[in-house]
Amino acid sequence: MSILVTGGAGFIGANFVLDWLLQHDEPVINLDKLTYAGNLENLVSLEHDVRHIFVRGDIGDAALVGKLLTEHHPRAVINFAAESHVDRSIHGPSEFIQTNVVGTFHLLESVRAYWEGLDGAAKGRFRFLHVSTDEVYGSLMNGAPAFSEAHRYEPNSPYSASKAASDHLVRAYHHTYGLPVLTTNCSNNYGPYQFPEKLIPLCIVNALGGKPLPMYGDGLQVRDWLYVKDHCRAICLVLQGGMVGETYNIGGSSEQANVKVVQTLCALLDDLRPLADGRSYTSQVTFVKDRPGHDRRYAIDARKLERELGWKPQETFETGLRKSITWYLNNQRWLANVTTGAYRTWMSRQYGA
Repeated sequence: MSILVTGGAGFIGANFVLDWLLQHDEPVINLDKLTYAGNLENLVSLEHDVRHIFVRGDIGDAALVGKLLTEHHPRAVINFAAESHVDRSIHGPSEFIQTNVVGTFHLLESVRAYWEGLDGAAKGRFRFLHVSTDEVYGSLMNGAPAFSEAHRYEPNSPYSASKAASDHLVRAYHHTYGLPVLTTNCSNNYGPYQFPEKLIPLCIVNALGGKPLPMYGDGLQVRDWLYVKDHCRAICLVLQGGMVGETYNIGGSSEQANVKVVQTLCALLDDLRPLADGRSYTSQVTFVKDRPGHDRRYAIDARKLERELGWKPQETFETGLRKSITWYLNNQRWLANVTTGAYRTWMSRQYGA
C-alpha cells in the first residue's frame, strides 16, 4: 500500500512526509507543483529513500493525477496543496481561485474516478483527507467561544474564501457521490521549513539581519498557534480513525496576540543569539499600516479531536517556538537559499523548467 500526498514539498506537507516516513514503511507518492513555497530542500534527507517518490506536477492535471493513482494504487490521498498566504491573496487572488478551488475540483474528479474503480475491500478503506484552515470561519470577537466544527463559514479574504469553497466541494463529493472524505481545519502553524513570508519565520529572518520586525496595526490580532509536528500527528490520527464525512478542528490551545508572539520570539532570540551591543531584538519592532480586512481573532475548539481520537498538542507555544527558532539558527543555509531564490535554480536544474 501507499499514500499520495499533494503539496508535499511545502511547509506543512514536507513536515508530514518527513514524519510519516520516520514512523511508517508505507511509501509516499509526493505530488507538488513547486511554486515559490514548494522547496525540494525540505526533502533532501529523503533523496535516496526508495519509499519517497517525488513527482513535480499540478493537482489540476487530470491526466497526471490519474496516471499516479492507477500506477501506485494509494489507499489514501492527503491534500495539502494550496496557495496559503493572505497578503498574496489580496494582491493576486486569481492564483488562489485557480489552485484552491479549480485545482481541488479537478483533484476530486480524478480521485472519484479512481475510487469508483476500486474493488470492495480497497474501496471501503480508501480515504481522501483535505487539509484546510480556521480562517474559513471568519473573525471572532474577544471573549467569544472558539471555533467549533459547527461554526458558520464567514471567510473574509480571497484566501479564506477559496479555502471555504474547496471545503464545500469536498463535502459535496461525499454527500453526492459517497466519496469517503475527511476534512481538517487547523489554526496558525509554525515550525521548521516554514517559508519566511509568515510572521514567525519572517521575524526570525529580519531579526538576524538587523531589519525591522513589521507589526500590522496595533499588533493585538489574536491567533491560536499550532506547532507543525503536533498538526502532522493529528492528521495521522484523523486518517487512521476519523469518521468518514466528518470535520476535525486542530488547534494548539495557544491563543496569542501578534505583539506577544513577537515579544516572546525576541526574548528567546535574546537568550539563544544575543546581540553584540546588548540590546533586545524588541528594539527592531516596527508598527506598519494594517492590511485590508485583517481578521481580529481566531481560536480553535479541538475538543472533538481529543474526545474521539485522543489527540492533544504536545508542545506549548513557548516550547514549540524555542524549537522553531533553534531549527532556523541551525539551518542558515536553508534559510539563505530560500531568501535568495537559489533553491528554485537548483530545482529547475534537477527537474527542468
